[in-house]
Amino acid sequence: MADDHKFPVADVEKDSSSVHDYTYAQRDWHYSHRWTRRALQWGLETRGITPVAERERIDTQYSKIFFIWLSANFNILSFSAGTLGPVIFGLGLRDSCLVILFFNLLCSALPAYLSTWGPKLGLRQMCQARYSFGYFGVIVPSVFNCCSMMGFCILNCILGGQTLASITDGRLSWSVGIVVVAVISLLVSFCGYRVLNWYERLAWVPVLVVYLVALGVGGKHIRNPPPAEPATAQAILSFAGTIAGFVITYASLGSDFTIYYTPSVPSWTIFLYSYLGFNIPIILLQCLGAAVVLSAPSVPAWNEGYANGNVGGLIEAMLQPTGNFGKFLTVLMALSVTANIAPTFYSFSLSFQVFIPPLAVIPRYMFSILATAILIPISIVGAHKFYDTLTNFLGLIGYWASAFGAVVLVEHLLIRRGDFASYDLHYWNDWRRLPTGLAALGACLLSCALIIPSMDQVWFVGPIAQRTGDIGFELAFASAGLFYVPLRYLELRFRPLV
Repeated sequence: MADDHKFPVADVEKDSSSVHDYTYAQRDWHYSHRWTRRALQWGLETRGITPVAERERIDTQYSKIFFIWLSANFNILSFSAGTLGPVIFGLGLRDSCLVILFFNLLCSALPAYLSTWGPKLGLRQMCQARYSFGYFGVIVPSVFNCCSMMGFCILNCILGGQTLASITDGRLSWSVGIVVVAVISLLVSFCGYRVLNWYERLAWVPVLVVYLVALGVGGKHIRNPPPAEPATAQAILSFAGTIAGFVITYASLGSDFTIYYTPSVPSWTIFLYSYLGFNIPIILLQCLGAAVVLSAPSVPAWNEGYANGNVGGLIEAMLQPTGNFGKFLTVLMALSVTANIAPTFYSFSLSFQVFIPPLAVIPRYMFSILATAILIPISIVGAHKFYDTLTNFLGLIGYWASAFGAVVLVEHLLIRRGDFASYDLHYWNDWRRLPTGLAALGACLLSCALIIPSMDQVWFVGPIAQRTGDIGFELAFASAGLFYVPLRYLELRFRPLV
């Protein structure tokens, strides 16, 4: 992978004039600041949304994407999402695990598939979406994407801070723990692609040790889960919508981490690595979370640690029999969320550049600092309402991500016949040649007529959801895709395909 600041003039001009302009605008910004020049010498990645030229896509270590998704989800947030089935929706262990299994297998297919587009186009996911949403229209999903990623970071920071505080008997506040987690995540994301891949390749190992030890000392308590009431369709579908929101939102950043792979890599290779990277940690840990939280009332130490929904305290209580070693493992568990926050910061930086295009000349890592400045105070404020925050957040983000994914898929598979050569990369940054975005935004807006009545949230339950449960994300995907087809063909009559 070539460094951004060593982009040869001849190759840039051969690729695209707009790429040339962005590359040299970034270079001028970098070399006008002494500390950024030093950072470049250390190998810091500065590339933002500028496309990666085909000659630069030379990475053949395709397993990296497996470890990015594995480590990003092999943490305490996946565990806590699984607890929502029994705690919020009243499901038993069997029903919770079946929902977790089938809806993760279904919904992770979309982000895994979009991850395969990075090597073919060299475009970040939100830049690729310009070919359906347009230069200005894509600002709308970019804003939603920034909010979604910030929401995940907030949840992770809260969990990490809670878990760190749980081992200090009140000597360390949740707020201090949140700051520690956020700063470590910033340092990893700040360095960029190379350090991020190295970190994600290793970050899952200590977390696996923690869970194995926890199961070794507490597994006997989860062998016989308490009997549960028969599940209702409404509870199952509402929990399914929450699970969908957990994984389907990765669709908006799928190709962000694969743009340096060689274009010749078979798409099935990237898809399989990504699909396994999502499902192995998420399914296993969400099922474990459901099993543990169901058993917590029958284990006094667990029940005490879990007081007021403190998932970090529950993990610490499970590890108490191992003494000080358990406290050390709890610290590792708390820091596990950094493997999710760091790549999220990375993609947040890219979406922010798409949201405000003139800022694309500023190095990507500067926006990681901005994200941290936003993250810390909001996490501290929301720390004592974790379950309300988690349930409301995961339920909502699945709607927009489903509609976004449907539009991008229909554009590629139907309008462009699955042909990557139909994307003219010379116009990736030319609003005059890109689609207007009216078809994509119109399809998403029309789909709201079905989404809103199908929502089942704490603050609103639609008339359809009252009978069926939350089916908003399913209808968002189906309706946005269907509405997009006639609207896009109408748009093509006024602006040709690029």
